[in-house]
Formats: sequence, structure tokens, C-alpha cells
Amino acid sequence: MTAHTETRFVPYSADLMFGVVADVESYPQFLPWVVALRILSRRQSPPQEVMTAEMAVGYGALREKYTSKVELNSQARTIDVTQISGPFRQLENHWRFADEGGGCRIDFSITYEFKSRLLNAVAGAAFGKVYVKMADAFEARAKSLSEQPVQ
Repeated sequence: MTAHTETRFVPYSADLMFGVVADVESYPQFLPWVVALRILSRRQSPPQEVMTAEMAVGYGALREKYTSKVELNSQARTIDVTQISGPFRQLENHWRFADEGGGCRIDFSITYEFKSRLLNAVAGAAFGKVYVKMADAFEARAKSLSEQPVQ
């Protein structure tokens, strides 16, 4: 099993960053390798929202689809994701957002293990680059949204 934790400071509010990561339906518009996403179910009990989402990711000729349970808590600014079905033996990731020093501290952790040993070896070698590219995409999305005029 592979585990990774990361803390990143960004010049945006915790509310904005939570909103960017929580807007899973928009992932195909700005996240690399996300080719499709659909919400299969959604249940709200403020401040908690729980959804089941199916995401298709691709790189070159490789395509994989998986379904996850996504738990959003807007009050605590937390997002917890657990795979329900797909190519992983286990996949969990956790996001925590906190206002800090005129910006936001993002704490991210992920644990995963592919069912396939080959995918584990290939993904493990590339994971660091993939994470940085995706984290940069979330930050770029926040920058883009923060620059849009209020309507």
C-alpha cells in the first residue's frame, strides 16, 4: 500500500479552496487526466453532503473508471473520499482546509493500492508528479475563480 501526505499553503481562503475541491462535477474542466465524472447519488444533511461519484481517468491509451463515496463537510471544511468499486484494492483520500496567514493551509493525505501489481509499480513511480500536477490544477482553478467578477 502507498501512502502520501502533503501540506500546501495557498494565497486563497479556506472556503474558496474547499469549494474548488468539493465541486467534483467540474473536475473534467480543469483536472488533468479526468475525462468524465458523473454524480450517481447525492444526499444532503447540512453541513454534511454525501455523494456517490463515478470518475473516468485516462492517460494515453489507458482508461480506468471507479466509483467513490465523497463526504463533504462545509462547516469543518473537510472532504473524505473512499473508493466503492474500481481498479484499487483500497483508495482513500482526505482533505482539510484552514485559513492561515492571509491564505489557506491544505492538508491532504492519500492511501491507495491497485489490485494489479503492474499498475501499482507504474503508478507508484509516477505518483509524485501526478500529485503535484493535480495540486497545481486545483490552485490554478482557485486563481481563475477568484479573478472572475462577482455576478
